Amino acid sequence: MTAPRMEIDLSKIRQNTRVLVDRLKPRGITVTGVTKAVCGHPGIARAMLAGGAIGLADARMANVERMRAAGITCPVLMIRTPMLSQVERVVSSCEASCNTEPGVIASLAAAALRQGTNHGIILMVEMGDLREGIMPEDLTDIALQVTRTPGALLRGIGANFACLAGPAPTAEDMAALSSLANGTGEVCGPFVDVVAGGSSANLLWALGTGPAGRVNSLRLGEAILLGTDPVSGNPISGLHTDAFVLQAEVIETKAKSKLAPLKLSDPALSALSLVPGNHWKTRSILAVGLQDTDPAGLTFPAAVSYIGATSDHLVVETTNCPLRIGSEIRLRVNYSALLRAMAAPDVEKVICSGRPAADGRTASRNGRHAALL
Repeated sequence: MTAPRMEIDLSKIRQNTRVLVDRLKPRGITVTGVTKAVCGHPGIARAMLAGGAIGLADARMANVERMRAAGITCPVLMIRTPMLSQVERVVSSCEASCNTEPGVIASLAAAALRQGTNHGIILMVEMGDLREGIMPEDLTDIALQVTRTPGALLRGIGANFACLAGPAPTAEDMAALSSLANGTGEVCGPFVDVVAGGSSANLLWALGTGPAGRVNSLRLGEAILLGTDPVSGNPISGLHTDAFVLQAEVIETKAKSKLAPLKLSDPALSALSLVPGNHWKTRSILAVGLQDTDPAGLTFPAAVSYIGATSDHLVVETTNCPLRIGSEIRLRVNYSALLRAMAAPDVEKVICSGRPAADGRTASRNGRHAALL
């Protein structure tokens, strides 16, 4: 089996989805599975749906079209404000989209009329994250414009929290979103049936005991895929955190010492050493690099220390357990590392449902333990 490769356990993704769906159901909150971190992988999308997600959401049309081409017919929400250059594709493949710009909404509506349909609009409100969002004082006017635009169907409002700049949402934030939904409904009529409270960053609030208010939908990606809270990075109780494992092959193992500084004309360069470290250490190179993943988002086995990475090489150091050439080590990934690895063409994606949990010190290659000797 080739490396590097991302091993994907669909059963754990399905189980994570089911656990979250069941926990949120008593609160009146549904789950939409977000597939952008996995590039719209159809198998992963189906696992989310099998776990009880009512639909899917993505930020890129190529991902949505990949799922549609694979025969996925459930509702899909475009969660990034659509590009004007893609409105025809958005309307063709997505039942609804998240929007902040009246001009874009008008173009989506016109495209919908050309295609003989209506396109759902979720208006995103700025609630402190300082990424996308209509200012709250402008929400009612824009919502009224949508209700008066043929081809556009106002479905609801939503907000993002803790994506760019804001902290995790509080009960007060969610109450304010509910209040905005009520105010918009009073002016626009019964069009605001979806109040999207945010992403995995909202789970601490959503799984609490306070009132849910009008919030009835969450868009969940990281929590389903990795079983972690994106705000704290901590595991979420009851969820699998190892549905994705990156396998990397060892291509060099040598004992190396700290090199003497290079004698170069530039004083700044002459102070540099090619390899940092003290005395003789056993170092290995893995055939994976910055083109394949985010090294800062990898978790290494206990006996392996991360030293650094370049575009195609990742250097590690081991203590009393040199890595054998051709062996593989298992690397756990965070959201950033997962995102980059799933988008990397040289990282093979392998479905291996039911993989048993393994000791972080070992890895399996073609059925053999092959990592640390």
